[in-house]
Amino acid sequence: MKCSLVGAGSVAGEYLAGIDDTSLSLAAVCDHDRDRAAAVADAHDATAYGDVATLLDREPSPLIVNLTSHAAHASVTRAALDAGRHVFSEKPLATDAAVAADLVALAERRGLGLACAPINHRCGAQRRAATMLADGRTGPVRMASAHAHVGRVTDWHDRPQSFFDVGPLYDGAVYPLSLLVAWFGPVERVRSADAAAPWPDRSEAEPQKPTHVEATLSFAAGPLVRLTASLYVPHRSREFYGLELHGDDGSVYLRDAGALVDGDEGVAFGRVGRGYTAVPPQSPAADRSHIDGPARLAAAIREGCTPRESARRGAHVVAACNAIEDVAGGAGAGRTVIEPSAEAVTGTAAGAVVGTPADRDETIEVDGGGRAARRDDPAGGPDFGAATTRRRAPVVRPDRARTDAAIRLPSIGFGCSRYRGDEYVDRRESIATALDAGYRLLDSAELYGNEARIGDLLAAPGAPDRSSLHVTSKVWNTNHGHVAEACETTLDALGLDALDSYLLHWPEAWAYQGPLENLADRSIEAQEKATFPRDADGEIETVAVTLEEAWRSLERLVDRGLTRTIGICNVSMEQLESVCSLARVPPALVQIEHHPHTPREDLVAFCHRRGIRVVAHSPLPASVLTEPVVEEIADERGLSPAQVVLAWNVGDGVVPIPSSTEPAHIVENAAAAAVRLSQAEYDRLDALSGDGSGDELAGDER
Repeated sequence: MKCSLVGAGSVAGEYLAGIDDTSLSLAAVCDHDRDRAAAVADAHDATAYGDVATLLDREPSPLIVNLTSHAAHASVTRAALDAGRHVFSEKPLATDAAVAADLVALAERRGLGLACAPINHRCGAQRRAATMLADGRTGPVRMASAHAHVGRVTDWHDRPQSFFDVGPLYDGAVYPLSLLVAWFGPVERVRSADAAAPWPDRSEAEPQKPTHVEATLSFAAGPLVRLTASLYVPHRSREFYGLELHGDDGSVYLRDAGALVDGDEGVAFGRVGRGYTAVPPQSPAADRSHIDGPARLAAAIREGCTPRESARRGAHVVAACNAIEDVAGGAGAGRTVIEPSAEAVTGTAAGAVVGTPADRDETIEVDGGGRAARRDDPAGGPDFGAATTRRRAPVVRPDRARTDAAIRLPSIGFGCSRYRGDEYVDRRESIATALDAGYRLLDSAELYGNEARIGDLLAAPGAPDRSSLHVTSKVWNTNHGHVAEACETTLDALGLDALDSYLLHWPEAWAYQGPLENLADRSIEAQEKATFPRDADGEIETVAVTLEEAWRSLERLVDRGLTRTIGICNVSMEQLESVCSLARVPPALVQIEHHPHTPREDLVAFCHRRGIRVVAHSPLPASVLTEPVVEEIADERGLSPAQVVLAWNVGDGVVPIPSSTEPAHIVENAAAAAVRLSQAEYDRLDALSGDGSGDELAGDER
């Protein structure tokens, strides 16, 4: 679709930088400085204009991208709508709520699309923060603090007057306000506000508006928000566009509410009583660019739609900013604010009441208790196979068209084993850190003896909702003849009604030793005696429970609703083929050792052809992490060796479950889910394939 830019200032360069990657083409550029318009137009083989009326008269391009100064946005948008053009406007939509509402109404009457920046609610870090709210980690969100420190515009902008004309609300506060409205609905009331005009005496600039504004806002869904917007506080302050949300059970921190580019440190979660833990992205960063807003509007128009949702939200934000200004000026009582629908509501003595936006297009909204809930994002992890990035014969990569029955899992899970070489360690702190860092697959087992402790963590304030977790457990070898009893003991310890996956820990059956509950509370000698039964000769005591009998017991658990899926660990190809041939309920998950030394290519391919998910236990043996090629790739990519090996698993469509006990490693491992290796890097790692003999686990990994 052809588009025309009105406004050729510095932000025009930001928009045009990505236009070649979209379906948009630039037809014309208009600016009151004709030379500036010509410079931009010439670089894109477009036509330059010096006034909007002439452009609208001569250029038929259906989309106008309004990049004029803040105060000029409304008049240019109105002219374009009057001329029958769709419009994408930089923020703010207007500086007066009534004018903003009239623009939305005009677009509706003319059947035109009208969209408005910012697009931050669609960006990676912001969506990840929204997901943290949606999965119940914080509990009801009751308080938030938002910063919008535009900074000394005289230091970084060639034409600061536009900022001085409107003040920090309409340029800076728009970012956190837009995001909060997307998540929590409308601003309900401006409870208090104040404005001041700090500015360096040495400056020749004369701001016409207060340079620093603070306000307290009530949102419809509950949160009380303290907002600070400033032209005085510099860009490099500790809080630039930070947003911190506090609930009953925990807090979410978003470093930059307006960021278009994601990163590992952009979002953090801190449950009550614990410090913040970084929540890295779990898939490759879906970085946005300025042009994504107009491109999205154009795509909708091509499909016969005329979206105006973001314009309604933008109009509501303008109404909120108007109300803040009025309350700060002492005019809060009896203040009337025009809604985006052009209907008015009357304020009360407590402050200005702000109108309600309609038809929001966001993925997150909140319930009446102030807790966010997803609207259109499916539950669970990424699609099966979505992480696959390479083809390496003979491994068959997951193919969504052939594996519709496959269960959805996160790209990387977290192992809860207590074993570290010859030692047992307490995993409570590391599992809590993993949950805080965003891991949503927990791999447990009755052998680990700590399921009651995991259950305590899952029941504690700040734990994610059960629906956002995939919890796996495993029946130990001594309980193959008592599978139902073992599963019920595990469920009781975890405090769950059902598991997502329940697996045979090993195919072999050993002598029954009674329920294996609370092993972690027993002495090491007692644990070993209960889990590794010996006969009179000191050999492992086996029993005649066949693999088929054990599998039938698992199937009955599915029938009873005690587990959603079943599977098997540490299995040979022959054993897996046998299970698949006899199964009434086929295995959904197979867990094996899987890393570059032991890729198990034939078995992985077998599973992928049948829609069976493969989980990699012990994915980080020390012998692999110290391989020169692993270290070389890590150095070349700025990754850790562990991240390289985990990314190798993810690229194979295999879910690794590292189990570090070090907080920094836990976060680092989670970030590997977003790493995609090149084919050349895969080939170098594939060359390490061997029998895996001599591999030893890294000290904090098993």
